[in-house]
Amino acid sequence: MKTTRLTVQWKNGLHLRAAAQLVQITRKFHSRIFVRLGSQVADARSIVSIMILAASLGTALDIEVSGADEHEAIQAVESYFASGGTHE
Repeated sequence: MKTTRLTVQWKNGLHLRAAAQLVQITRKFHSRIFVRLGSQVADARSIVSIMILAASLGTALDIEVSGADEHEAIQAVESYFASGGTHE
């Protein structure tokens, strides 16, 4: 299992468009990907699950990835957050 902590950089928090893009990225991988905010856990492949977190600007999120392609999956999520929410 790989884990990392990332900070929400979007002015409006992890809003609908940013969450949808995150879901689109995570669905490319076979690994299980979870986003944790305190005691709340969201499946990164579910936009509803991510939106329920209501992560605002500056919120620290713990990303947990486990599976055959976990290394690539966590790199993709880290790259997405590092790019400020832009991806190909």
